[in-house]
Amino acid sequence: MTAGLQAMGPGLIIAAMKHFRLFMSWVLVLALGFGLLPGAGRQAGAAQPLRVLVWDEQQPEQEQAYGKTFLGGTLAAHLAKQPGLVVHSVRMDDAQQGLSDALLDEHEVLVFWSHRRVRQQDDARAEAVVQRVMQGRLGLVALHSAHWAKPFVRLMQERAKADALASLPAGERATARWELVNEAPYSKMVGRAARLTPFVEKGDGGTWRLTLPACVFPVYRNDGQPSHVRTLLPEHPIAAGLPQHWDIARTEMYGEPFHVPPPDALIFEERWDKGEHFRSGCLWTVGKGQVFYFRPGHETYPIFQQAECLRVVENAVRWVNPKRPSP
Repeated sequence: MTAGLQAMGPGLIIAAMKHFRLFMSWVLVLALGFGLLPGAGRQAGAAQPLRVLVWDEQQPEQEQAYGKTFLGGTLAAHLAKQPGLVVHSVRMDDAQQGLSDALLDEHEVLVFWSHRRVRQQDDARAEAVVQRVMQGRLGLVALHSAHWAKPFVRLMQERAKADALASLPAGERATARWELVNEAPYSKMVGRAARLTPFVEKGDGGTWRLTLPACVFPVYRNDGQPSHVRTLLPEHPIAAGLPQHWDIARTEMYGEPFHVPPPDALIFEERWDKGEHFRSGCLWTVGKGQVFYFRPGHETYPIFQQAECLRVVENAVRWVNPKRPSP
């Protein structure tokens, strides 16, 4: 055994140990979450389920792919069948847009799909989501066109602010004065040659100017052509059970660059036959919480009836859970 390790060399040994630790952390998450370890959950009785809130704008066009259950109902029904999950489905037209304080406080993870009615999203309800994520009380999984959902945009803004502050010389951070640009990016497209947001520059009078992320991309094409997904971090728990390469038969194309802060982990990438590509599975820490963005999910295609896409969402829900046990 010792001779075998020596033959591997220190670099391979370190890499193998890194992958093994990440794998074991995911095994521990599942085991503790489902009460599979001896004594797990004894202090509080039975193991506590992970409570998931699925929020859907419920566009009428969703019926083309999902019928009367809509996209959110279909996704919620699948998640509810998975062990250890308790799922509640809400929609924008519910009381307080389905995001009352009581509902948010009853759940650990919010899965969010929206598209055309983003300007109708209530600012106070969006801010209630943002604060819970940053406080480490809620995890967010944003799907497809939720790149412009108010909770996602606001969380990307908060991450951009934190990154901008960290980029300043240490001696200037406590006294820095800021000017914020592009606070309401909704429905504002960007050109291919536009400077990538967010970015920081020195303003007048010692002020720092932060241009906030546009949370959009310069090109999209809804022609139903297939995308080819590549798993970039196969050892990450969000990629558990997924192949290295897999296709989505019909989808909308989004083309880079995606105007968001650099993610902490880029787990999936999509490519199209005409040459476009997109960072399609991005993970960030924002404050004390976790945010995951998954690009597929156009409402007229049955994206969330495909096993791989459903597995991504399930894995992401478990990973962004703020009560996820630490390895």
